[in-house]
Amino acid sequence: MGAKFKGKSPIKSIRAAQLKGADLAAEYLLGESNSIVPIEEATLERSGAASTQQSSKGTTLAVSYDTPYAVRQHEEVTWNHDAGRKAKYLEATFNSKNGKALQVIADTVKGAIK
Repeated sequence: MGAKFKGKSPIKSIRAAQLKGADLAAEYLLGESNSIVPIEEATLERSGAASTQQSSKGTTLAVSYDTPYAVRQHEEVTWNHDAGRKAKYLEATFNSKNGKALQVIADTVKGAIK
């Protein structure tokens, strides 16, 4: 028995699911990063954003923080932070959670196929 796709075209269904999965994965990574981002007044955490961009080369997802000190907070490993918070908050999240983020995308694409 062949696979059935939600939507009109299998290719369009898969591409739409891939983009939706990338959106969900980016939001997942943002949430995980927010749980360890240095926090004083939560300004850095509130500046966090998840985004995806689709091009002919594929889909790119990103997590970013938009404060004047975001990069310095990320890179300065000698600064002290509250318990559970740390420098390298993006790098640590990517290194420890990228498998789960990829699984989110895979599960979303799988959901487009019946």
